[in-house]
Amino acid sequence: MPTELRGVTFAYPDGTEALRDVSLSIEAGERIALVGRNGSGKSTLARHLNGLLRPSSGEVLFDGEPAADLSVAELAGKAALLFQNPDDQICKGRVADEVAFGPRNLGFSPARTAKLVAESLALFGLDGREEANPYDLGLSERKRLALASVAAMDTPLLVLDEPTAGLDAFEAGLLASALDGLSGQGRAVLLISHDMDFVAENCERAVSLESGRLRFDGPVTELFTRDDLLASCGLLPCQVARLSACFKLRPDRFTPGAFLASLRSGRAGTGRG
Repeated sequence: MPTELRGVTFAYPDGTEALRDVSLSIEAGERIALVGRNGSGKSTLARHLNGLLRPSSGEVLFDGEPAADLSVAELAGKAALLFQNPDDQICKGRVADEVAFGPRNLGFSPARTAKLVAESLALFGLDGREEANPYDLGLSERKRLALASVAAMDTPLLVLDEPTAGLDAFEAGLLASALDGLSGQGRAVLLISHDMDFVAENCERAVSLESGRLRFDGPVTELFTRDDLLASCGLLPCQVARLSACFKLRPDRFTPGAFLASLRSGRAGTGRG
């Protein structure tokens, strides 16, 4: 199910314009990194996808259906949003009930809800913690709980705002595996992140905002070869991109495995100057 933004402009009540004429299409199964400096409009864009904000002009569409024709409750079944702070969305006193909250509110059957809860808890390494109080969990566990709750809603689109913040390497690996599984189900993921190493390894496409305007939309590998663009958007290239530039290599992807393969084959490029 494609999700589209067509010429979306948004201004807050005080007149601050957060988005200007943003057009973007998200296809089923895509994993897209939404990047840019703080205040560039990323979170504002994300909140247009689940109806928390509505465009001042332009439109958002889900499979060709205008979001303006849908209630916030209906939009919750189209796009699930992970907040940066897990405590902003945890509201239950039991882990299993927290993960079941979204599916139940979407009207899923008890059997489907139970299945989604079990799968999502396992996906994020929380199986066996069903009876725990979410507020007794550590911060990274609460982050994984929020991720499980979003995944359990079974929406065609997931919007994840800084999902790796607070996660250690093992937990980030769980998230990476979960993204593989979600893509395999044909579910799209829009990942807002400053973690360029995670982006390089887990996203194929990048979208960059600068002062509310769409500055770049293309392959992640191209983004990391554009020093001018990275600088203007307040970004640094991932570690593998920096290392590749030192060796004047152009791997197919900026991942450790691709870099090592490129190094072994001696696949040199022109470098980035």
